Amino acid sequence: MQFWIADSFTKALGKLTSQEQSAVKITVFDLQQNPSAPGLQFHRIDKSKDQNFWSIRANRDIRLIIHKTEASFLICYVDHHDDAYKWAERRRIETHPKTGAAQIVEVRERVEEIAVPVYTQVNQPAAELPKETIESALFVDLSQDDLFDVGVPEDWIVDIQQSSEDKFLELANHIPAESAEALLNYATTGKLHKPEVQQPDVSPFEHPDAQRRFRVLENKEELERALDYPWDQWTIFLHPSQRSVVDQEFSGPARVSGSAGTGKTVVALHRAANILKSNQDARILLTTFSSPLANALKHKLKLLTGVDSEEGSKVSIHSFKGVAHDLFTLAFGHTPRAASRDQMKAVLESAKKELGDAEFTSRFLVSEWNSVIDAWQIESLDAYRDVPRLGRKNRLGSKQRERVWPIFVKTREMLQSQGMDTWSGIFADVTKHYAEKEHKPFTHIIVDEAQDLGVPELRMLAAIAEDTPDGLFFAGDLGQRIFQEPFSWKTLGIDINGRSQTLTVNYRTSHQIRQVADKLLPETVRDVDGNEEDRRGTVSVFNGPEPELKICGDIDQEKTAVTLWINQIVAEGVEPDEIGLFVRSNNELLRARNVAKDAGHKVLELSDRVEERHGRISIGTMHLAKGLEFKAVGVIACDDDILPQQERIESVADETELDEVYETERHLFYVACTRARDRLFISGVKPGSEFMSDIKVKN
Repeated sequence: MQFWIADSFTKALGKLTSQEQSAVKITVFDLQQNPSAPGLQFHRIDKSKDQNFWSIRANRDIRLIIHKTEASFLICYVDHHDDAYKWAERRRIETHPKTGAAQIVEVRERVEEIAVPVYTQVNQPAAELPKETIESALFVDLSQDDLFDVGVPEDWIVDIQQSSEDKFLELANHIPAESAEALLNYATTGKLHKPEVQQPDVSPFEHPDAQRRFRVLENKEELERALDYPWDQWTIFLHPSQRSVVDQEFSGPARVSGSAGTGKTVVALHRAANILKSNQDARILLTTFSSPLANALKHKLKLLTGVDSEEGSKVSIHSFKGVAHDLFTLAFGHTPRAASRDQMKAVLESAKKELGDAEFTSRFLVSEWNSVIDAWQIESLDAYRDVPRLGRKNRLGSKQRERVWPIFVKTREMLQSQGMDTWSGIFADVTKHYAEKEHKPFTHIIVDEAQDLGVPELRMLAAIAEDTPDGLFFAGDLGQRIFQEPFSWKTLGIDINGRSQTLTVNYRTSHQIRQVADKLLPETVRDVDGNEEDRRGTVSVFNGPEPELKICGDIDQEKTAVTLWINQIVAEGVEPDEIGLFVRSNNELLRARNVAKDAGHKVLELSDRVEERHGRISIGTMHLAKGLEFKAVGVIACDDDILPQQERIESVADETELDEVYETERHLFYVACTRARDRLFISGVKPGSEFMSDIKVKN
């Protein structure tokens, strides 16, 4: 007897109180261990067209909805008595006649909450529809067979075929997810991608589209984990496009990309979990660019595997700098000491002053050091002459390089005399040490937020991984690159050509928020090596309110507007700890604090520390927003002289670098906006950031 769980059940379970959830879990455990136990009272849902639906009492009012056959139990739903019965009465479970996938289908004639027109001719072809219907219909060029081919249930085909864009966004919530995604993709790109038809001898629950909503639980431990974290759907159910990347064996370094919210981190985590299960000798490094994100990965991997990474030696989870710190200490017997950005600037200015150089500005020296000399670890004048200067308008002739080179030599001498190094130098030391060793620290390295890898970090990762086809796996989005200038991975021996895949289903942000945020970036993004990420086919799986944009007369007016927005959404049921406020830099944090204070809420200031939100509104800079998620996000203080940041603009050394600053500032704004799941509020003081003109939303 197989024991299945549906995503509709885990979603419903997460909406119950803690006490109600406890009663449900006990009942589900009892059912798995002994379906014939006398305490389990099954009641058939007589009004359902699917006579395999039964209810089980969890407590006085809570009912589990079970789909029971001779071969299996499927846990479908849970709710208070009347609502649970209504859910079952309006649904059936069937195998789609064309795709062969198992589906939970809403019975068309019993859906009353959406206003859809009643059609007298169910099989009326599109060509015979009224003219006004044809002009507004979103799928008028698709036949009923086309809709059937992508898994639309038969009794919903006419509604879909005759729906306008607004109507379809309502209807999409009532049809299987794979059908909604295929049609949203068609509306976006004009291309209809039809799934492979399942072979008749294969179980409909084994179809890739079915596996995203049904999961067989082999034992008590798997069930316990699924019930402990019902709100983390990604730990149980995977989209077919995600599953294909998780399971695939690559012939070399590989990368999964996709816009914000498409589940790249989910793929990275599941890939790590798969390696842990399949390879007893694996030594895995799961790494990302910051400590907060590394700590978040530790928590998520524990949710997925039930194992704390600190308890074993098979998986290490650190930031890029954390990896370098630990390996440096292990290799050289002492901890590294890295100069801060301000210390580095002071050393460069001292070297310039000591050599009496007046030709090169401090701004140019800092930029050249960070982007060329230190990034590529240039150690000789000859190497300086040959280094690629990608993105640097000022090519510098050989004579100019000869004149500026002594300043950089002096800078290194001063750093060494003070017992300091740079992080690029620390990465380089680790790289050199382990590149010469046959035995590497890790068999597999999985990198999240890979778009923010720099030259030194990528060199180090390549040096500390075993030389195996699956040794390096990267997950990232070029549209979220906010720290590093672009460079060629292929030049460093990391060639992902032919092994790069793009995810297109957005789980985190609503359709409305994604449409607005996508206006900040081009439709396609290409890296230096020519690998292209196409964002045009991305679709969101749910709807929400339109984002709001407010350009205010002054800071006080903005504070009033944002406070009003917070009070409104809290009154509508959004908890304070589900709200995030983001600003461009620390200089604007006071504006966020004052807003939260006026709204009557405590704040949690985001930092390298990982803390529970506990009813507090989170505030932080846009850089700290990466990797986080909130039901509601306010991106505030988007003033003309703040976004893009004036300080960065004034620090650039040439026009090409200025273009790079504008691009990364735009990416930063995109990152902040896409932390929102359901609600997004953007504000600034007149005339507002120039980026605001790119996103036309309701005022």
